[in-house]
Amino acid sequence: MAAVNVDKQNDEFDRKEKGMGLVDNELEMRETIAKESKDVPPEPLQTSWTFWIDRSVRGTTAKEYESSLTKIYSVDTVQGFWSVYNHIPEPSKLSIRYSYHLMRQSRRPVWEDEENSEGGNWTLKCKKQDTEDVWKHLLMAAIGEQLSDCMADEDEVIGVSVSIRDRDDLILVWNRVAQLKDRSTIIAKIKELLPHVTFTTVFYK
Repeated sequence: MAAVNVDKQNDEFDRKEKGMGLVDNELEMRETIAKESKDVPPEPLQTSWTFWIDRSVRGTTAKEYESSLTKIYSVDTVQGFWSVYNHIPEPSKLSIRYSYHLMRQSRRPVWEDEENSEGGNWTLKCKKQDTEDVWKHLLMAAIGEQLSDCMADEDEVIGVSVSIRDRDDLILVWNRVAQLKDRSTIIAKIKELLPHVTFTTVFYK
């Protein structure tokens, strides 16, 4: 399946046409994953994960923002993850203020989602030349549960996001319980995974 035409995706978001653009439809993605995985024993993930894409526009309401949110596909195997990853544009191909999200299970990347209501996220700014490397490494760390040991026993990483901006891009790591953030060593783990990357800003909200 060919990679998406990003300009077309931008137009579709402008028209608020949901569920189109990144893949023709869910059936096509399912067929693609099945074809690419047919000769490989499936490697199940600990939990399922869902890819999302959205566009952030200043001054919009939460409802308007959610109207730009589109589910790409949910995966529950390593093979499924790589099939989706390899058939969506790299972050560098997205327009300014577009974001990708990979969220645990079926969570939406919005605070209004009940599963996220008590959580928060760490935000890291990185140079554009590092964005794709950081995004790929954190995706692999998330689905491989490499970040689990960094969290309090009652907490967990529930998502990672990349947001394209004019200058430095934003990387977000979502956790389920904001009150337990001080017991996390997630930033040290990220720097361990990406020792060659300098993050210009790091904060939690």
